[in-house]
Order: sequence, then structure tokens, then C-alpha cells
Amino acid sequence: MTAPAERGSAGPATARPASADALADVPADVLADVSDGTGKAGEATAGRLGAGAWTALVVVYVVWGSTYLAIRIAVETMPSFLSAAARFLTAGLLLVGFVAVRHGRAGLRVDLRQLGSAALVGLLLLTGGNGLVVLGETSVPSGLAALLVAAVPLWMVLLTAAGGERPKRAELAGVLLGLVGLAVLSAPAIGGSIAPAGVVAIICATLTWAFGSFASKRIPMPGNVFASSAYQMLAGGLGNLLIGLARGEERGLRPGDVSTRSWLALAFLVVFGSLVAFTAYAWLLRSAPLTLVATYAYVNPVVAVLLGWLVLAEPLTGPTLLGGAVVVAGVCLVVSVSRGSGRPSARRSARKAVREEAVQEAAREVTVREAGQESARR
Repeated sequence: MTAPAERGSAGPATARPASADALADVPADVLADVSDGTGKAGEATAGRLGAGAWTALVVVYVVWGSTYLAIRIAVETMPSFLSAAARFLTAGLLLVGFVAVRHGRAGLRVDLRQLGSAALVGLLLLTGGNGLVVLGETSVPSGLAALLVAAVPLWMVLLTAAGGERPKRAELAGVLLGLVGLAVLSAPAIGGSIAPAGVVAIICATLTWAFGSFASKRIPMPGNVFASSAYQMLAGGLGNLLIGLARGEERGLRPGDVSTRSWLALAFLVVFGSLVAFTAYAWLLRSAPLTLVATYAYVNPVVAVLLGWLVLAEPLTGPTLLGGAVVVAGVCLVVSVSRGSGRPSARRSARKAVREEAVQEAAREVTVREAGQESARR
């Protein structure tokens, strides 16, 4: 994230490439920490981000685990895609207002590439991903939906492999184990006790969500994480709205027919599911390893299954418990292997990014200081 150019008394100070003269004024300890190639700066940054990363993870763990229950309640009396559209358009507009008040227009300013990237990720995550989950939950219990979504990290491994990074044998074993779990979870649909279309919709949702998360790490996103989340929500909300209208969900829809608990569920989804948890997820995607972020996928199902059982009396069937356990075991294997060994190339890239950002920031401070001194002399 690049801070806006600061202004001196002589007018705007434009940033220029760090010159040898400018870097000569950078404190030696800063240069030592960011340019010695040992990774100390990266480790220090990781340490500083540790508490924030875990706080964000807990939010995603608990809040997103409860959103499956809220979605199931919302679609009791609301159409699927239109309820998703209302959720994300409302949350997106609220987040735009927050950014405008806190950071002014500069906080919302992005170039066309960044805007296009945010829109693409929003469509993948919130229209293809969340929208299909909402559609699936019209016929699939919330706990089962969460267990199916737990497969997201498995697709992450396959996408990483397609991107040229060879997965370890244990990761592939975890993927295979997870696929077996998905097959067990899908058995009720094959047997006819659960609508197959709902299960297929949710599995497709996991694929688009994984691809959106994967793409967000590799395309130019807006620097302000709140603005980025807002643009993603607006794009995803519009996508859901268009699909809902194309499906004719507005026909016969009357706000008076929507139950109070569905309205409350929608409000929960807007405030906590979108504004709080999705923003935390977007921040984690750029601030923490993807494999660590993916751990939410085996915590959310536990929360969702328990809430579905306690609040909606959803049955805990044998295939649900067995398949869910197998999926979670596969995801745990994938994530533990990835976190235990780390990705050397990713670590090097992170350290390089930290070093470059610190050097550029120090150079900008020197440039602004020089401009102020020159203005004072005049």
C-alpha cells in the first residue's frame, strides 16, 4: 500500500526514484534491516502482523461459520440471488461511505486495471462463490453446505500446481482424501434424500471461490483494502442482481411477505458477514500466507454444523459426520504440510516486497524532507 504524496510548504512534493543521494540519508539501521537479504525485516513484519492476523482469522472462523445459518434463515422467505444482491450492494455502499469519510476521495481512487481486478475477484467470490452457496442452501442444510465448502483449500492446491508450483505428495494425498470426503457427503444427493442440484451448485461455488482467492494474489488490486472490498462487494452484488432478475426472482416478491427473522438474518449478513468478516478475509489474502488463510475452511464447518443442529435442528446423519470428518482431515493435511515447510519462493517474494517497500518509504521521507528544507531556504 502506497501512501499519498505528502505536501510541503512549497507545494506538492512529487515522489521520484530513490537516488544514491537520497538513500545516503536513510538511517543505517533501516537499510540494514531491509536490504541485507537475511529476512530479518520480513520476520519482524510477520511478528508485528501476528496478533492482527490471528484476530482477523478468529473473526473469519467464527463469523463466517455462522453465516451459513444466517443464509439458510434468510432464504426461507427471500429469493436466493436477490437476497445476496441486497446483502453485498448494501454492504458495499456502506463501506464506500466509510472509506470516503475516513480517507476522502483519495482512499477510493484506483486505476482501471485495479478496478477491473477488484470487479473480477468480486464476481468470482461473491457472485459465483457466495451466490451459488445461497442458491444451494435453498435445498441443502446449512451444516452440509459448510462441509462442502471446506473443500476450497483442496482446489487451492490444484490451482497452485496449475500455476507451476509442484505440490508435495502429502498435499496431493490430502486432496485425494478430501475428494473421498466430498463423495461421501454427496451420497445423500445421489440417494435422493437431498436435491442433487443444490449439492452441485455448492461444489461449483467452491471452485469459483478458490479461483477468485487464487487470482486476487496475482493481479493488481486496489491498495486500500477497504476500498478493494467495497468494489468487490458492489461488483458481486450487481452480478447477483442481474442473475436474480434473469431468473425472474422479483416476480411475486413482496417485502411484507419476508419474515422478521429473515430480515434479521440479512442484517447480520450485511454487517458481520460482509463488512466485518469479508474485509478481514480480504486483508488476510494480502497480509498472510494463502495456506494459513485457508484454515478457515476447516473451522467454519464445525461452527456451522453445531449452529445448524442447535438452532434449526438439522440432523447429524452418518454420511454428514463421516464425510465431513474426512474432508476436514484432508484439508488439515494440506494446510499443515504447506505451513510446516513453507514455500521458499513465496518467502523470498515476501522478504523482497518488504525490503523494497521499506526502502521506497524511507526514500520518500527523505525526498519530502529535502523539499521542505529547500522551501525554507527560499
